[in-house]
Amino acid sequence: MNLILLGPPGAGKGTQAKRLETAFGLKQLSTGDMLRSAVREGTEVGLKAKAVMDAGELVSDEIMVRMIADRIDQPDCRNGFILDGFPRTVAQAESLDAMLARKGLMLDAVIQMAVDDEALVKRVIGRFTCASCGAGYNDFFHRPKVEGVCDVCGGTKFDRRADDTEETVRARLQLFHDQTAPILPYYQERGLLKAVDGMASMDEVFSQIVACLPQEKLA
Repeated sequence: MNLILLGPPGAGKGTQAKRLETAFGLKQLSTGDMLRSAVREGTEVGLKAKAVMDAGELVSDEIMVRMIADRIDQPDCRNGFILDGFPRTVAQAESLDAMLARKGLMLDAVIQMAVDDEALVKRVIGRFTCASCGAGYNDFFHRPKVEGVCDVCGGTKFDRRADDTEETVRARLQLFHDQTAPILPYYQERGLLKAVDGMASMDEVFSQIVACLPQEKLA
């Protein structure tokens, strides 16, 4: 089963991808992680990508699709994959479809995690994690039961991402709306696009996603 999760940064794509991995044996593929891994390992595609990045240029769609093509051939993707962070444009979506077709593969669903922009800004700028165990909290929605003490491990140190500022989050949202939102009609026309309420609880979002998947492949 091959899926794409679509949604702006902070929508919870990573969290849901991990749950799908556990439940169905799929492999989450983050293009950012794949790119760093390919460069680090010195693969043919990685060397090409490094040369482009060292020149201060953006990695081309062709290189990105070749990297994904190599990655999905690996054994841990035999049950399927979840793409996170790709495609971002219609051109990338078309290139991805062509590559999958050459391999005799296809997408089973494209899940749009619909979110409210203002609520998402609060979700992102308010998030912080326990430095010891990684438990997640939020200034607005989920504070520790005892202020300054982790509910899970009792730790007293917490981390925040430096780029979780309101200005940065709003810029990311605008970029998503400008670049990625236009691919929604592309997948809608192909009958692949399914929308879930990304503002619901984590369990409810997961249940909605599972309901969108081809049930014959979940058995």
